[in-house]
Amino acid sequence: MSASKIAIKQTFGDFMQNLSSSQEYLILSFSPGSIPLRQRWRNNCLSADFLADYLSTFFLDDNCEQLATDKQAEVKSAVSYIANELLENGMKYCVETSSFPISIQIHLNPNLIVFQLTNSITIKQTQCFQKQIKKLLNGDPSEMYLAQLEKNALEESHTTSNLGLLTMLNDYGAKLGWKFEPLFNQSTDMAVTTTVQLSI
Repeated sequence: MSASKIAIKQTFGDFMQNLSSSQEYLILSFSPGSIPLRQRWRNNCLSADFLADYLSTFFLDDNCEQLATDKQAEVKSAVSYIANELLENGMKYCVETSSFPISIQIHLNPNLIVFQLTNSITIKQTQCFQKQIKKLLNGDPSEMYLAQLEKNALEESHTTSNLGLLTMLNDYGAKLGWKFEPLFNQSTDMAVTTTVQLSI
């Protein structure tokens, strides 16, 4: 596939375009080059836990305290996991020399939490990622999850588990979507936006 065919606006899966109508939302933005990426990677868990703590406060109910407490814990765990996975992917695959920020948004709607992560990506990475996305969308999440677990168990020196997106589909029943678009007219880099819809 030529670079010219990749460097166009494309969407995949259940991509959610309009998020402005949600009543509650939070946005965190990071500059790839401001501090070493490895140092920021260590802070991903902290950022994810902050987002989870923030959203979980909306599930307190004086009239049904136990139900609200259980729901709060469930939402907090799910938000923390998904946000951490998205941030790790954004940090890992972004173009470190780009001035384009890495941003994560979380929108709270009735019965739905929407995550949106945007980061830069090279044309070469775009081609590989889009192949992975198509495989993910056309496969069975449960079978792919088990196959990846077996593959990871057999590989002694694997550096990544490749389970993040599969876990979102398999364990959390999330809907995933992606949008790719060129960053600038003369840029060889792309912006990729990942959306995750989590029913609550």
